[in-house]
This record gives sequence, structure tokens and C-alpha cells, in this order.
Amino acid sequence: MAPVNLTPSDISAFILVGIPGLEAAHIWISIPFATCYFIGLLGNFTLLFVVGKENTLHKPMYLLLCMLALTDIGMSTSVMPRALGTLWFNMKGITVGGCLAQTFFIHMFAAMQSAVLVTMAFDRYVAVCNPLRYPTFLTNARVAVLGFVGGIRAVLIILTMPLLLSRLPFCASHIIPHTYCEHMAVAKMSCGDITGNRTYGLVVAIVVTGLDLALIFLSYGLIIKAVLRLSSKKAHQKALNTSTTHICVMLASYTPSLFSYLTHRFGQGIAPHTHIFSASLYLLVPPMLNPIIYGVKTKELRDKVGKCFCRM
Repeated sequence: MAPVNLTPSDISAFILVGIPGLEAAHIWISIPFATCYFIGLLGNFTLLFVVGKENTLHKPMYLLLCMLALTDIGMSTSVMPRALGTLWFNMKGITVGGCLAQTFFIHMFAAMQSAVLVTMAFDRYVAVCNPLRYPTFLTNARVAVLGFVGGIRAVLIILTMPLLLSRLPFCASHIIPHTYCEHMAVAKMSCGDITGNRTYGLVVAIVVTGLDLALIFLSYGLIIKAVLRLSSKKAHQKALNTSTTHICVMLASYTPSLFSYLTHRFGQGIAPHTHIFSASLYLLVPPMLNPIIYGVKTKELRDKVGKCFCRM
């Protein structure tokens, strides 16, 4: 579809083209996308159901898992139903308001997920380094407060993104070469100065991802230091096992995110469809893998899932 010459006031909708250059393969591309999405939904809703049903799982660690599951569901659902509509039914039009709302929810849930991962690292730090204080210090109420603070932080930081986009003029093109309304993908369609958008996107990356990763590395550095001091081999193994589960989740969550960000910022020579694949996988892979990792690595949760399904 050729770009249409429009004045800023004429723009009432954007067109999401899906994956440019691979339009003929959209149906085939949608299969792994839909599979990842539905596996993620099934896994996360199962986790929420089992933790909600089993009173013995009403602990800070499982409350954090529920928060992570909710952010995973929100993040993938902000994108995939709309993206699958484009890939399956050629539904390309999206209103400006709908596009700005999608931008907000995608980045907000990603920031909330990052906050939950930091809280999970802090939870493991207290459990390993101060095990005697853990039951009284990190209660369900405190975890809920930390989750609430993380949510408020995400809303306040990300709200500026759609506000900055809403001020941009879109004069020449309203065609977005993407499967969803990602902040910089929309900004690049503008005929105005997008320096503010670029700068704010960088600030968000540093404040959210950079700071959160630094706190996570600090927590796990202290955890490793404490584990090495343990004299009991059994306690040593138990501490490492719990920490390994969390590290797997961190890697599953941050690796696709960082790859997507770096290719978008510095990969000018990379094909557009590679950018779009990495940006889509970053929203699909963690929600699919997180419940699987915890289901496999956490015996208590695995046993309760088995019991719940046996009763049905």
C-alpha cells in the first residue's frame, strides 16, 4: 500500500502492515506466534488457578509468581490478539487512540514485569542471606506493597510515552511497518522532531532495565557470596537450586528484551523483519517459558498442579 500524503490533522488511523516483505508467509509465521501465545496463557492461568486454590501456596514466593504471571498475560495480550488479526485476517487498521493505548500497555506491563523480577531477586536474597528473618520480614502484605509500588512506577514512567507520541505530527505516512504499535516504530513515522522520543526511550531503558538489572546482579552477587560460606552441602545445594530457577527466569525475560532493544537502536544494517521478529518474541517467549520453568524446577508447585488435575 502506497503512503498517502496527509496533513497532521488528517491522521485518524494507522495501518499495521505486519512483517514487511513477508506478507505471503503471514499465515505460516502466525502459527509459532499463536502457539507461544496460547501455551503462555494456559501455563500462566494454570499457575494462578493452582496458587489461588491451594492455601499452602499462599506464601510470598508464590504471590510473586502470580504477579509475574499477571504481567506476562497482560504483556502478551496487549499485542497478540491484534497482531494475529493482522496476520490471519488482514485487519491492518488501528485508530490513533488504540495505537497509543497499545503502546502504553505494552511498555507498562514490561516495566511491571521488570519490577517483579527485582522483587523476586530481593526475596531470594532475604531467604538465603537472612533465613531466620525471612518469615517475619518478607510477609505477603509487604510483597503486595512492593508489587503495588512497582505498578505505580511503571504507570508513571510509561505514561509519558503515548503523551509524547500524541504531540507528534504525522504528515506523509500513516503506515507502521510492524505487527504492533511499538513506541519508536510509531515515532519514526512522524514528520516532526522525534529527539524527545528517542531521549525518553533511552532514559526509560536506563531507569527501568538498567537499574533493575543492576539491583538483580547485586542481589545475586550477595546470594552467591552467602552460598559459598555455607558449610552444609545440603543447604548449599538447596540455595543454589532455588536461585538457579530465578536466574533461568531472569535470562528468559531480559535476553529477548535486550536483544530487541539493541537491534532496534544500533542494528541499522539488520533486515526489518529481524527487528519485528525479535520485538515479537520478546513479548511471547518469557510468558511462555516462565510457568514452564517454575513448574519443572519447583517441586511443591509441581506436586500441587498434579493434585489439582487429578481431582478434576
